[in-house]
Amino acid sequence: MMEQCKEKLNIAMFRQKRIPSREGGVEIVVEELCTRMVAQGHNVTCYNRGGHHVSGSEYDSKRLKEYKGIKLKTVPTIEKKGLAAVSSSFFAALCCAFGKYDIVHIHAEGPAFVSWFPKMFGKRVVVTIHGIDWQREKWKLGFGSKFIRQGEKNAVKYADEIIVLSKGVQDYFKDTYGRETHFIPNGVNRPEIKDAKFITEKFGLIKDSYILFLGRLVPEKGIRYLVEAFKDVKTDKKLVIAGGSSDTDSFMAELKDLAKDDNRIIFTGFVQGQMLDELYSNAYIYTLPSDLEGMPLSLLEAMSYGNCCLVSDIPECAEVVEDKALIFQKSNVEDLQEKLQNACDHPEMVMEMKKQAADFICKKYNWDDVVKETMKLYRRK
Repeated sequence: MMEQCKEKLNIAMFRQKRIPSREGGVEIVVEELCTRMVAQGHNVTCYNRGGHHVSGSEYDSKRLKEYKGIKLKTVPTIEKKGLAAVSSSFFAALCCAFGKYDIVHIHAEGPAFVSWFPKMFGKRVVVTIHGIDWQREKWKLGFGSKFIRQGEKNAVKYADEIIVLSKGVQDYFKDTYGRETHFIPNGVNRPEIKDAKFITEKFGLIKDSYILFLGRLVPEKGIRYLVEAFKDVKTDKKLVIAGGSSDTDSFMAELKDLAKDDNRIIFTGFVQGQMLDELYSNAYIYTLPSDLEGMPLSLLEAMSYGNCCLVSDIPECAEVVEDKALIFQKSNVEDLQEKLQNACDHPEMVMEMKKQAADFICKKYNWDDVVKETMKLYRRK
C-alpha cells in the first residue's frame, strides 16, 4: 500500500522523449516513478520532447496535457539527429529553473549537461544515470560524445544526488570522480499473461515457437552476434527481433542483409500494447546479447512474464538474473550459438527456468521500493 506524503513536493522531470510512450527504458522508468509519486499526493510535471516518435511518425500519439495525474508539457525541440536531446534538454532546464519546483529530476548523462541551470536558481537537483552513454556506438565520435561526457562531469559537480542503476556504474563514479552515488535499481510489475492471437495472425507465431529479442535495434545490444549465431542453430523455431531502429536505420539495413538467407528470422518493427504482451507471454526463450547496458528493463519484463532468459555475461545482466537464467560470454558468437542450440535441444531445462523466473524477479525488483528510496533522496538535507 502506497503511503500518502507528509509534505507535498513539486517535482519536475525531464529527458524522457515522451510519456506515455515505450520509446525506450527511460520513458518506462519516468512513468512508473511519476504515477506513484502522484498517487502519494505530490505535484509532478514531465517535460516531453516535441517531434515524432523515435520509430517513425506512424507511432505518434496525441499530445496530452495530463496523464494519470501527471502534468505534461512539451518543450521546443530541434528535430535533427543529435540535436533533439540537446535542444529539448536546454528548454526543459529553462522551464525547470524558472518554475515553482522543489525537485528537478534529470534522467541520463547528456541532459545533465544543463543541471547547473536549475541548480543556479535554488532547485534541488537529482540526476539518474541510466548507463555510461558516451560508450554507446552512436555517440562514440564527435560532438555527441563530448556533450555526454561533459554532462557526466556536470552531474558530478552540480547534482545534489546521483542515482545509478548498477554496481558497476557506482564503482565507475567512485573511481573516476571520487563521487558517492546511490544504487537504486529499476522495478518491474507482474503482468497478465496473454494467449497468442495477434502474433499468430500477423507472424504465424504460437506458444514456444520462437526465440525473442525485444529492444531498440542498436549495435551495442549485440543483435549482430545473435543473427550470426542463430543462423547456425539447427531448429525449426523462429528468431523474432522486435523493436524500432532509434536513429540507426543503416544498422537495421545491415541486420536485414545479414538475415536475408534465413527465413526463420522475423523483424516485427516497433511493437507495443497487446502485440508486445503476446510476444513476451509466448516466447520459448528471451535473449539479450548486449555488450553494454545501463539496467535492462526489457530483461526484467521478460522474466516477469515467466521467460527463460539467455543473456551476455556483462555485470548489468548477470547481476539481474543471478542463477535464474542462461549466460554466455559477451561478444562470443560461438558460445552464444552453443547456448541457443542447447536450449532448443533441452526443453525440460528451459521449462524449469521458466517456472522460477517471475517470482524471483518480481520479488527482487519492486517499483514501490524504488519510489520510497527516491523520495528519501528528494528530502535528504
